[in-house]
Amino acid sequence: QVQLVESGGGLVQTGGSLRLSCAASGRTFSNLAMGWFRQAPGKERECVVSISRSGGRTAYADSVKGRFTISRNNAKNTVSLQMNSLKPEDTAVYYCAARTTWGEYVLMSDDYDYWGQGTQVTVSS
Repeated sequence: QVQLVESGGGLVQTGGSLRLSCAASGRTFSNLAMGWFRQAPGKERECVVSISRSGGRTAYADSVKGRFTISRNNAKNTVSLQMNSLKPEDTAVYYCAARTTWGEYVLMSDDYDYWGQGTQVTVSS
């Protein structure tokens, strides 16, 4: 089992920045591909970004390219999401997700094994 705990959400104005963090425990973190998802009210959950287990590969949704940056620290079992130039349409609950992989894969579908409880991000206009 893997436990994931997100932190760092909050309220920010348009154009502002937030940094989300996800702390993992329970499995060897360096065997996990990680992803950040978000779900806005009335909308389906979408994958925002994924990072491979070493951090060598990343993939971003078009809606956040150039504004969001994912990173991971395998020594600290954490993955972070730096969100800049935030827009009202970025408002959502953001979830951290993990999946055991045996190679340098990124995963933009929701086929993850473990999920955090979510953290709210609200961008005011």
